[in-house]
Amino acid sequence: MRMRILVLGGTWFLGRAVVEGALRRGWEVTTFNRGRSAADSPGVRPVRGDRATAADLRRLAEEGPWDAVLDTSAPGIAPEAVRAGAAALEPVAGRYLLVSSAEVYRGGGAGPLTESSALHGDGGDGAGPRAAAAERAVGGLFGAARTVVLRPEAVLGPGDAGRLEWWLRRARRGGPMLAPGDPGRCVQPVDVRDAAAFALRLAADGGAAGAYNVVAPIGRETMGGLVRDCVAVTGRRAVPRWADGAVLRAHGVRPGTELPLWPGGDGGRPVSPAAAHRAGLVCRPLAETVMDTWAWLESGGRPVPHPRHARQGITPEKEAAILAALAAER
Repeated sequence: MRMRILVLGGTWFLGRAVVEGALRRGWEVTTFNRGRSAADSPGVRPVRGDRATAADLRRLAEEGPWDAVLDTSAPGIAPEAVRAGAAALEPVAGRYLLVSSAEVYRGGGAGPLTESSALHGDGGDGAGPRAAAAERAVGGLFGAARTVVLRPEAVLGPGDAGRLEWWLRRARRGGPMLAPGDPGRCVQPVDVRDAAAFALRLAADGGAAGAYNVVAPIGRETMGGLVRDCVAVTGRRAVPRWADGAVLRAHGVRPGTELPLWPGGDGGRPVSPAAAHRAGLVCRPLAETVMDTWAWLESGGRPVPHPRHARQGITPEKEAAILAALAAER
């Protein structure tokens, strides 16, 4: 079946992987973006515009109809802009696939988080409440039968927006390397290529609807394994020095950015991928993602400039101070 799809974004990382995967399938692809991040993939029909501008959204809608919209840029914009775009596109799109985040979950309770776990309410600050508000906005406009939500914990791989790239470059620099929390802590990142393939699978499946946790199997990958793989693939120059969350917090380390993929605590509830795996999600081993990302960087690959990229990584001076404090305690 030859699909006609619209990708909101589509020029970098997950959006680009979705576009290129759709083109390989022979689909007709329209992209909508401001044209500032990177060039469009050859073969797409680009439409330039800003999601925050009503006139641009009206002009975009005139380019339809589409079988599906794949929104890969919603996590970086306000829920109000997501709502405005969904409202403009609802009459000309069959279905809406929204890339959200596993941060939508409010937490509490016991056991793995599932798609039915409690979500953040509207109006709160932070990525989780914004993602939850965007999900409700799209679902309210397209309805449950026409809405698909993808909730990754983290998306890594070639084209990475700075998180895995930072760990690889830090490991390559060598020496004692600060590592966060418990090395046995479960992490559940998904490779960008696997996330894109799953999104396209759901786009083509007219019966697929609802939310899916797009994460790796519980317990298969750990933070220690990620750090070990980064050290190994870059030449074994670095020696990890693990610091628990209390130490990192005492030194003011910002969760999620200064030591990428550290959530700010020593653990948390795992996220169940059961529904996504039943629907066809296949997650390659994290070691393969690490190896391929390093090969991409070594061949000259560079992430598209983005504010998210600039925020990644602790300064060498701050890292050295924490390492010295750890050494003094021993």
